[in-house]
Amino acid sequence: RLNHIRHLTTTGPNLFEQAAALIQKADALLITAGAGMGVDSGLPDFRGKEGFWKAYPPLKEFGLAFHQMANPRWFQDDPELAWGFYGHRLHLYRKTVPHRGFEILLKIMSKKQQGGFVFTSNVDGQFQKAGYSEDIMLECHGSIHHMQCTNFRGRCDSDVWSAEKIDVEVDHSTLLAPPPHPICSSCKDLSRPNILMFNDTYWHRSRTSEQEQRYHKWLKDLKSTSSKIAIVELGAGTAIPTVRFQGEGVCYSHKDNASLIRINSVDNHISKLLPGGPHIS
Repeated sequence: RLNHIRHLTTTGPNLFEQAAALIQKADALLITAGAGMGVDSGLPDFRGKEGFWKAYPPLKEFGLAFHQMANPRWFQDDPELAWGFYGHRLHLYRKTVPHRGFEILLKIMSKKQQGGFVFTSNVDGQFQKAGYSEDIMLECHGSIHHMQCTNFRGRCDSDVWSAEKIDVEVDHSTLLAPPPHPICSSCKDLSRPNILMFNDTYWHRSRTSEQEQRYHKWLKDLKSTSSKIAIVELGAGTAIPTVRFQGEGVCYSHKDNASLIRINSVDNHISKLLPGGPHIS
């Protein structure tokens, strides 16, 4: 192969060997993960309306797609439906056991000279459940395992808090959660998960901002030492491309010191214009 060819499109065992070699040579490992990462643990990926309705049949009767249901207005308009949806997800994520891939990646990361980081749009907390430290996590859409007041930016100045003691009773046949619902300990208004929802101007981003600061410092340190980064992207689609853009952005900023390994059964294209490399999909 010519040295200037940066994208490997071979198939079969050789492709896996090349990916393994890139990871082995890297000084640091960046894991970027979308909803597809949790599928092998039994979690739904909400791919399309039908995929979402298969996971939540009652919402098909209402004709509500994921982007319509994942909206903070429901906490005001219909708290029973809002907490039915998020309460069900909270129970689901709590009982789900992360698949072995989480453990394998953590072992690889622990051996890297410059360590590693996780950038994920998933709100399920599966990485932490698999043993990843909070210090190396950036959950760009927040976490269902943390709470905030619905009156944030109103008269309440409470911060984000843990959902560890939250227990919501949900009627699975209707996906409704009867009161009482979780409330803010400061102002006693209704609380909600600390998740960035659609059309959400009230998301409390203090926790995620702290994660961003640690993440950007880590990247800055890697760049100052010209460290090589292997970016392993897992199950990140194009519908909401935040995770894909993050890995590609690191390639642009770190250029020849960054390689992207895109693992996706459907959306696996990598632009030939992407700097750095070699890249594998």
